[in-house]
Amino acid sequence: MSDQEGAHFKRSMSTRHLVMLSLGGVIGTGLFLSSGYTVQQAGPMGAVLAYLVGGIVAWLVMMCLGELAVHMPDSGAFSAHATRYIGPGTGYMVAWMYWLTWTVALGSEFTAAAVFMGRWFPDIPGWYWSGLFAAIVFGVNAFTSRFFAESEFWLSLIKVLAVVAFVLIGAAAIIGFVPLQDDTGAAVASPGLSALWGEGAMPPSLLTIGMTLLAVMFAFSGTELIGIAAGEAEDPARNVPKAIRATLWRLILFFVGTMVVIAALLPHTEAGLSQSPFVAVFQRIGVPGAADIMNFVIITALLSAANSGLYASARMLWTLSDQGTLPKSLGRLNKRGIPMNALLLSMIGGFGALFSSVYAPETVYLVLVSISGLAVVIVWMAIALSQFNFRRQYLREGGRLEDLVYRTPGYPFVPLIAFGACLAACIGIAFDPQQRIALYFGVPFIALCYLIHYLHRRQSAKRARTAKETTA
Repeated sequence: MSDQEGAHFKRSMSTRHLVMLSLGGVIGTGLFLSSGYTVQQAGPMGAVLAYLVGGIVAWLVMMCLGELAVHMPDSGAFSAHATRYIGPGTGYMVAWMYWLTWTVALGSEFTAAAVFMGRWFPDIPGWYWSGLFAAIVFGVNAFTSRFFAESEFWLSLIKVLAVVAFVLIGAAAIIGFVPLQDDTGAAVASPGLSALWGEGAMPPSLLTIGMTLLAVMFAFSGTELIGIAAGEAEDPARNVPKAIRATLWRLILFFVGTMVVIAALLPHTEAGLSQSPFVAVFQRIGVPGAADIMNFVIITALLSAANSGLYASARMLWTLSDQGTLPKSLGRLNKRGIPMNALLLSMIGGFGALFSSVYAPETVYLVLVSISGLAVVIVWMAIALSQFNFRRQYLREGGRLEDLVYRTPGYPFVPLIAFGACLAACIGIAFDPQQRIALYFGVPFIALCYLIHYLHRRQSAKRARTAKETTA
């Protein structure tokens, strides 16, 4: 890790910080808001299956990342891995795609937070709340990484407890221990799990489930934050594997359990992006004040996810600067170990929320989710391919498997299946008119990244030749 302006990244994150940072990045709009879209499109049982598949793919990718992150703990994470084990152009593209993932996600988090604040303050414009939350998130990130990690720990803990409470109360309602009510307040009988196999439980074809996979992958994006934080973690060889194991089983339990409750208690015809399915379910349960409490928790969750996102996007810009493909000013660390210039530039994505919260937040939000989802799936593909190539190169150079502190099990099938599943999710959105715009934006963006990197390398080589001729 380079020393810029006499400052270094501080290794100040413990296992609990890594786990909560990853959970903080994941448990956000993808679970609290996008899950309603998945139920609406794929049906109750189709949504449960989609999230189960998404959780399995995230698990496969994380096993690939674990081997790389422990062997090469670097704040550049998968960008540095892709540069070394796929190619410099791909490493450059991955860094920009991940930056795009989180800066666009910032817009979606701030937009969603403004939508939820509208429940209490319908007369205040959404851009006001988006701007206020952007300022808070920036302030938290501008302090030390330890302060960021500690604040993220407590923000994440709130929403983890809220998800657990939602699953437990929802389960009680499913089996009839907690009464349900309709929109008029009249008591209704518990439907049990009948919605999971009744009419409309599954979509007309499996392709519909495939079309929702990108939104589901977006919901699981953030698990890979452990790879970035490895560069600022205490004893990464011990803490990173522990954090990966602790994060993954919690995520699958939370997401699948949550989707079962939502699918069972919320009619899929009432699900969508206009209201969180969490709030809608609590309104049906009829617990006094529960919907408002959940609304508050969701806003906290959105701030937490945005907090993690700004952290990640700033580290990606630092990586590009450290590799010499962006101005050195973006890689400069202040005395607290914060890449302040990179942090400022990354907030641009957050400002996009000020426009999307004014102009059709429901439709613009889905576009933001689709673009961010495509970007993170491309990054996941790079992680899987990097691990596949790393293991081959490591063994070819005489390395022993016994010397790897963390080994991806099931090699080479795990990275190959992870890569194939992510590729299938990218193809799936081509059949969804609402999400297809992500391809229209994402594919040219990828091509542009490779073109800029090629031109930059060519220009650098030309300058090097000119300097050599001058000195000669």
